[in-house]
Amino acid sequence: MLTGPYNLNTTRELLALLSHSPKKWLGQNFLVDGNIVRKSLELADVRAGDIVVEVGPGLGTLTTTLLQAGAKVFAVERDATLAAHLRERVAPNYPETFDLTEGDAMDFPLAAFPEKMSAGTPFKIVANLPYAISTPWMDAVLENGNLPETLVLMLQKEAADRFTAAAGTKNYGALSVILEAAYERAPGHKVPAQCFFPPPKVDSYLLHLRRRPAPVIFCRAARKLIREVFIYRRKQLGSTLKKTAAALDVPAEKISAWLDSLPQFGVDALSRPECVPAAAWLALNDYLCG
Repeated sequence: MLTGPYNLNTTRELLALLSHSPKKWLGQNFLVDGNIVRKSLELADVRAGDIVVEVGPGLGTLTTTLLQAGAKVFAVERDATLAAHLRERVAPNYPETFDLTEGDAMDFPLAAFPEKMSAGTPFKIVANLPYAISTPWMDAVLENGNLPETLVLMLQKEAADRFTAAAGTKNYGALSVILEAAYERAPGHKVPAQCFFPPPKVDSYLLHLRRRPAPVIFCRAARKLIREVFIYRRKQLGSTLKKTAAALDVPAEKISAWLDSLPQFGVDALSRPECVPAAAWLALNDYLCG
């Protein structure tokens, strides 16, 4: 029976047993530091009976640790070899608490959780995300009606900074705006490259997000408009927004009313999108969908 967390030797042995080489295009950098695995569970406050979604379980070092802690895990794994390994060597030991979906996390951002659990069931996400999909995957999670109560995500440090960037900073963007409306950033943890096999060429970070007491989910029209506007993040907001709104068939009078309200937030129609604070974007959501 495999027990986590796995160290470097265990990881190499499993990869050799599977005749599997880490696939760079899938972002397969396997975590080999047990302290970081345990830190993930600590940050997420994982307890027996918790429901946890995991993306990209790989060999199962985090998976088995979650299962040993008594969590029910819904996981999604794209790699056929690793999915077979999980079905054969992990699933039989946890028949009631491990649910594996073989597929792309962009098609199943929350694995099988939405289909197999009733609406409104509380859950957490603890995952070592493939770095290449971190932004579109997070977008998909935020569009889901049932938001996780907490997320602990292994991310490229740059992505973690982008997710929680403040207005006026270089990393501030549409995802920062949409994410801040629903979550607040809690203390996370830096992760050195040597904690992985093979070591990535970028710095990593355990990002810890807690759902706000009254989270706001931007409506579809507001999300689309904000994403389009941030494509032109350094251009004047007014002209860009009016053109974008027309293309998306958003009522011009609502856009004009929002632009007129901007001075109360310390900006105006001549400001750049990257300088507009989160509160102003929340007001846009109210104008469009309130």
